[in-house]
Formats: sequence, structure tokens, C-alpha cells
Amino acid sequence: MAAEISQQLAGESGSNQLAVLAEDSYYRDQSHLPMAQRVQTDYDRPDAFDHELLAHHLLELRAGRAIQMPQYDFCLHTRAPGTVAVPSARVILVEGILLLSSAALRQIFDVSIFVDTPLDICLLRRIRRDMSERGRSLDSVIDQYERTVRPAYFAHVNPSREYADMVLAHDGQNHTALETIRMKIHRLTDT
Repeated sequence: MAAEISQQLAGESGSNQLAVLAEDSYYRDQSHLPMAQRVQTDYDRPDAFDHELLAHHLLELRAGRAIQMPQYDFCLHTRAPGTVAVPSARVILVEGILLLSSAALRQIFDVSIFVDTPLDICLLRRIRRDMSERGRSLDSVIDQYERTVRPAYFAHVNPSREYADMVLAHDGQNHTALETIRMKIHRLTDT
């Protein structure tokens, strides 16, 4: 849900005013591992991400310098070749489920928002996304959900909500909170 909210806000603001970084782009490179080992990686732990690189990129963007954001190939379970140029912008939105688990990232963020989505909705969205976009079978999605995703939610994702400046409840459908966020972004991008 956070990704959809970020993309919606980015579309309203214009590309030179708002940049969006996805935590998923910062999964660690695993090209040195055989595919059988990559498939077994627990991608739902904070150490699955290169949060150090993400922090560095955020500081670069804040300093007015463009970055080269990595891309991740979810079918190959490793970084994709090439990067995406992201120019500096007045507002930088970073979306991802384990961002607030990183103390270093929390120190960089000006505002942090936790989007509280019921687990049944999360599972349904994961099934749709992973089967249509990532070439996964229903059995593999359910197995991963039971083995790593759900336990990680309770171990890492849900506890990180305590670090959020705002909890956006009701699956991101809290229109009052969304409008407050939208107005804050517009004030920042209009100056």
C-alpha cells in the first residue's frame, strides 16, 4: 500500500519536485550465490537489504547530487544489471516495510509514516503481485509467507511502528491523514 501511496503522491508533484526510492531496490546483490541458495534466502529480515547504501544515497540526494539507484530482479533473486538515475528533488519519499528497523535510516528521515494494513490484505496483495509480476506459484508464495513473511512481520515490521511519526491506519484509506501528508508535500514542493 505504501508503494501505491508514494506513486500517487509523486504523480501529483512532478518529477523534479519529488523523488521516490523503493527499499526493494536495495536488496543485497546475490549474484555470487547459486540460484538454489538465493531461493532459500530470507528476504524478510532487515539484513536482506543494503540499508547502508540507501542511507548514503539519501544523504547524496539531500546534498543536491543525483544517485544511481540499483534495480532488483525478483525472478533471479539478485540485483539486475544497470541502475536508474534519480535526480535530487525537494522531497524524497522512501517506501518499504523494513525502513524503520534501521536506526541509521531513522536518523535521516524528517518524517516517518507506518502504513498499517491487515495481514489478510497483505497476503492477498502478495499472492497477486508475486504470481503476476514475479513468476511465483501459489504454493511458493504461501510457503514463503508462512516460513518468513508472517514471522518477520511480528519480529521486525510491526515493532518498527513505534518509531513512526504517524501511523496511517485503515489500510491507507484514512483520507484525512492522506490529505495532511499531501498538503505538507505540496507546501514543500511549492516553495
